[in-house]
Amino acid sequence: MAAKKILMLVGDYVEDYEVMVPFQALQMVGHTVHAVCPGKKKGDVIRTAIHDFEGDQTYSEKRGHNFGLNFDFDSVKSSDYDALLVPGGRSPEYLRLNERVLELVREFGRDDKPIAAVCHGPQLLAETGVLKGKSVSAYPACAPEVRLAGGEYVEIGMDEAHTDGKLVTGPAWPAHPAWLAAFLKVLGTQIIL
Repeated sequence: MAAKKILMLVGDYVEDYEVMVPFQALQMVGHTVHAVCPGKKKGDVIRTAIHDFEGDQTYSEKRGHNFGLNFDFDSVKSSDYDALLVPGGRSPEYLRLNERVLELVREFGRDDKPIAAVCHGPQLLAETGVLKGKSVSAYPACAPEVRLAGGEYVEIGMDEAHTDGKLVTGPAWPAHPAWLAAFLKVLGTQIIL
């Protein structure tokens, strides 16, 4: 297996599990992950939010941890990366307002590179045209945005993942085992036990 270089686009109040778990797990299997945020540099931190499912009509939200960035956003070129990962939480809703972020996502889509997004992550993808003609999972409240972006929203269990070509999506962090396994498959990563 050749190690891959993965770009992770994050911002303040990204979902805690959805940034920390893939960041650590993908490195654990040998990939390089650069977590970047517009306006921030390597060594800066972002705040995370913990979203939980406690029987309410929607998820609850609590303050999470500080997450350290390991690369400078201003140094990012999509051509340096094999894949893109977009966690959910609050950050996708405002990252999609940043033109440089949108340009990066469009470049990954144009170059047909693997993209993984979970929960609210497809909000960012929707703004770029990457979802057009694709079947996509997301947090259910993001279904209208998926459809408005020309995608087909796929309703699956909260612990399941969906793959359409090189696009891997899941509804929320309970899908991590299935979502990360599907992303590793798209990346060509083989784990031998």
